[in-house]
Amino acid sequence: MKIVKNTVVTVDYKLSDAQDNLIEESREPMVYLHGGYENTLPKIEEALDGKEVGFKTTIQVEPEDAFGEYDAELVKVEPRNRLPNPLEVGMQFEGMPDGDEQDDSIIFTVTDIADDKVVLDGNHPLAGMALRFTLAVTEVREATAEEIAHEHVHGAHGHGHDDEDDDGSADEYRSHPLH
Repeated sequence: MKIVKNTVVTVDYKLSDAQDNLIEESREPMVYLHGGYENTLPKIEEALDGKEVGFKTTIQVEPEDAFGEYDAELVKVEPRNRLPNPLEVGMQFEGMPDGDEQDDSIIFTVTDIADDKVVLDGNHPLAGMALRFTLAVTEVREATAEEIAHEHVHGAHGHGHDDEDDDGSADEYRSHPLH
């Protein structure tokens, strides 16, 4: 079966920087709904469109087509007492960028702690980097009507809507749009 709109694609991948330094290698495959649903980078969809199981390729994706250019304005220095204890480098918090309260919230990562100040970075960790993806298609199937309606994969490596905990919160492992 060819990879076309509304197919579920399973891909083993390796992610490196442009100098071929390994960033991540899949322990679990990436499974996504193909066809512009923002479940993976558009350049990955473009490279796999029309291909079949067994197809392998390596593509390079520039920052503007991946996680954007690094934006120094998304780095904040905050008073230590405004953040919870314990606090460690690498912790993440959701917040608003400076300025317009109409902006979408973003995730800030603690990158440094010094005395009474904390450095928070709202950039994606891979922002500003050209990325090299080595991709190997291992499975292609037709998406279900429910997956198409919900615009994401259900089941193995996706999620189902029956996965809610007793408190009503759904499982925390979900695919999220990449922007």
